[in-house]
Amino acid sequence: MKITSIEIFDIDFNRKIAGGQSWNPVVMKINTDENISGFGEVGLAYGDASKAGVGILRDYARHLLGADPMKSELIWNKLLTSTFWGQGGGGVIFAGMSAIDIALWDIKGKALGVPVYQLLGGKSNEKLRAYASQLQFNWHTEEEEILYKASEYADVTRKAMDEGYDCIKVDPIMFDEEGIPHGWKNKGPLSQRLLKNACERIEAMRKVGGDGLDIIIEVHSFTDAMAAIQLGKALEPYNVFYYEEPVAPLNPKLMKKVKDNVNIPIASGERIYSRWGYRPFFEDRSLDVIQPDLCTCGGIGEGKKICDMAHVYDMHVQVHVCGGPISTAAALQVEAAIPNFLIHEQHSFALLDYNIKTCKYDYQPVNGYFDVPDLPGIGQELSEETMKAFPPIIIK
Repeated sequence: MKITSIEIFDIDFNRKIAGGQSWNPVVMKINTDENISGFGEVGLAYGDASKAGVGILRDYARHLLGADPMKSELIWNKLLTSTFWGQGGGGVIFAGMSAIDIALWDIKGKALGVPVYQLLGGKSNEKLRAYASQLQFNWHTEEEEILYKASEYADVTRKAMDEGYDCIKVDPIMFDEEGIPHGWKNKGPLSQRLLKNACERIEAMRKVGGDGLDIIIEVHSFTDAMAAIQLGKALEPYNVFYYEEPVAPLNPKLMKKVKDNVNIPIASGERIYSRWGYRPFFEDRSLDVIQPDLCTCGGIGEGKKICDMAHVYDMHVQVHVCGGPISTAAALQVEAAIPNFLIHEQHSFALLDYNIKTCKYDYQPVNGYFDVPDLPGIGQELSEETMKAFPPIIIK
C-alpha cells in the first residue's frame, strides 16, 4: 500500500466562540492506492494558530507521498529527525505530526478491519467516564455563553448533573464579577475580591452537587506560581478533584512549586508535547494527572507512549479534548486501551451543532459514560457536506 495524495481541509467557520476566539478545525485526509483513506486532526482549532496548522501539513505532505502508511513509526521518526525543526518541537510542529499519525492509524485499522484500540492492546476499559467541561461557558446551549454569577454556576451544575454527569470542570476566574474576560489581575498576589468570587462560585457548585459530585478546577495557566498557590489553597476546602494548568508548563520547576504547596492533585498537558516534553514532569513527579492532547502531543502512537510512561510513575490520564469530532474519536480509542485512564473530557464545544455536523458520526456520552466506537480505524470521518463546503488543498 502506498500514499498517493493528501487533502487538507481548512474548516474555517468565520465565527467567534466565547471569549472572542475563533473556531477553525483543520483536518487532513491521507489517500492510498488501495482506496483506503485515513483522517487526522490538527489540534489548533482554537487560539491563533489554525492557519499555521494548514501550513505545517502542506510542508510535511512531501514526506508522505509514496510512503507505506502502515509504517507509522518510521514516518513519525522521519518527521522528527529529517525536517530540521522537528527536533526543536513546539505546538505547531507536533500538531502537524499528530494529524498525520492519527490518519495513519486510521488507515491501519481500516486495512485490518479493526478499531484502533485493538491495535493498541485491546480494551482495558469497557465504558469511559466523562465530565462536563468548561461550565463557565454554560452547558448544552446553541451558542457559548459567559457565566459570572454564583447562582449561574449553581444552575449550570444542575443542568450537567441532570444529564447524568457526576464530574464537572470550571474555570472560576476566567470572567470577573461583571463577566469581563480576564477582567481582574491574575498574577502576583491575588485580590480578596477575586478570591471571594472564585470561592463563592465553587461553593455554589459544591452545594448543588454535594459529596456525589467531583469538581475539577481549570485556570488555563492564567495564574503565575504565587497566584496559583494562593487560589489553590483557597479552594482546598471544596474537595477539588484536581487542579488543571495552575501555571504554564514552560518552566517545570514552577509546577513542582505549586505541587509542593497546594493539597490538591495537579494536572497539565494540553501544551506539553511528546515524550521529551513530559519527561521533566515525570522525573520530579510534579503532576498527578497528565492531559496529553492526541492532536498536539504527537498523535496516537506518541500519545500511547506518553500514557505508558505515566503509568510507571503512578500518574493517571485524562486525554485533553477540545477540537472537532475526529479529536474525540481518537481520544476514545486510546482511552479504551490504557490501564491508567481516569476520565474523558467532554468539552462544551462538542455540543455545538455546527461542530458536530462536520463529521459523519455523533459520539456523545449517555448518563456520563461513553461507549467506545467499534468501527474500523478511529471510527470517524468528515462528512461529505463538510468536504464540499470547504474544498481541500490537494497535494499529490
